[in-house]
Amino acid sequence: MISMTGYGRSERHDETVAVAVEVKSVNNRYLDVNVTVPGSLSPIEQPIRDRVSQSVSRGRVDVYVRVRDYAEELSVRVDRSVVSGYLRAIIDLRDAAGLEDPITLDHILSFDGVLKTERDADADRYWRLVEPVLDEALDAFGSSRSVEGARLLQDIDAQIARVDTALVAVRAAVPQIEEGIRRNLSERFREVVGDSVEESRMLAEVAVALARFSVNEEIVRLGAHIDAFRAACRRTEPVGKRLDFLCQEMHREVNTIGSKSTVLEISEQVIEAKDALENVREQLRNVE
Repeated sequence: MISMTGYGRSERHDETVAVAVEVKSVNNRYLDVNVTVPGSLSPIEQPIRDRVSQSVSRGRVDVYVRVRDYAEELSVRVDRSVVSGYLRAIIDLRDAAGLEDPITLDHILSFDGVLKTERDADADRYWRLVEPVLDEALDAFGSSRSVEGARLLQDIDAQIARVDTALVAVRAAVPQIEEGIRRNLSERFREVVGDSVEESRMLAEVAVALARFSVNEEIVRLGAHIDAFRAACRRTEPVGKRLDFLCQEMHREVNTIGSKSTVLEISEQVIEAKDALENVREQLRNVE
């Protein structure tokens, strides 16, 4: 079992470059990958997204990539249109104020956007630098999700054990339910028609009532769902959606048992099973 919540980080650095990758995730119905990279490295965003998608099937995953290149080539150019705009505005301002002060280079350089810097980023080179660090971060990320998944499995197993215990108690009480149905119908027949009741008619009504209120089918299905749920929990592939479906099916069978039962002990077991299944559903929100 793998959790949708995880965290992983890795970094490498030498005399020329430093690369750090951070991966973290929270639960989400579908896969949602968000990648944050420096603007100059936007060409490697898609390869990063593809690599994450190979490792994760569900959850909101945020990937942060930081690169500091000490040998980076930086191009600086003058934005002539910006300079012209500022110069015209300064001249208009000087004339409006009636001043004759000279306009210097310091005046122009004090404004934003006059100088444009561009980084000469080689996407293939940076991908070769980022890729191994990303893989290490994803390995750490996967390990943390497995550890969290083991914790989830431990709690889910305990809750399913509660459902199984309730099922055993309900199964043991089935003869009591059937005997109660027979006794109640027999008493009602005798209250209405006295001792002249036809045995065959009474038995037919008892059979109808037993068929209506019997929980044998629900017991069998609930047991099968519990077995399937436990087996799915041990699979290595993502099973969150399947487990959620099985949990819904178990809840449906428990509800039906509760609606058919008139025995206090069974009603108590139904409440216990419902509480356990609700806890399971809460935990399954974090399972991939």
